Amino acid sequence: MNDALELAQEGMDKALDHLRKSVSKVRAGRANPAMLDEIRVESYGTLMPLNQCATVSIGDARLLVVKPWDRNMLGPIERAINAANLGINPQSDGLVIRLAIPPLTGDRRKALVKQVKDLGEEAKVAIRQSRREANEFLKEAEKGREITEDELKKALEKVQEMHDKFVKQAEEILGKKEAEITEV
Repeated sequence: MNDALELAQEGMDKALDHLRKSVSKVRAGRANPAMLDEIRVESYGTLMPLNQCATVSIGDARLLVVKPWDRNMLGPIERAINAANLGINPQSDGLVIRLAIPPLTGDRRKALVKQVKDLGEEAKVAIRQSRREANEFLKEAEKGREITEDELKKALEKVQEMHDKFVKQAEEILGKKEAEITEV
């Protein structure tokens, strides 16, 4: 019984973590270093994450500052940012790269809200899948006479409570991000 609950907890935690990471990458008109997490820079013949060859900081609400640890990396970092199609133009002064985040239009805000809702739905599907797997595991255990019918009923209720708690957390994450996107 505990195995099924741990299985459900693990799957739901993964779904929520993935949602948090995905939502943090959605540009909401504010500077956020997480926007650059997926960028890979060619450095001395290998591809490495941007944060392993430069410091990314927030200059102000609409400005990211990328400071390479090696000046020779300015060009490759600029090319990598351009290749990432973020809709942001890097501006270099020879020491740092500045990324000015343009304000969002109304249509772009609506598209971003839709994208965030889609990410939320994916997370909810993953949470439901974890619940389904745990329930099947418990029902198999009951068929195999490993747990009683009463234990099965209690365990199914616990799995459902866990499911509801995780769906509520996902809704809260989505609500915060939608408010951040629609904020003018």
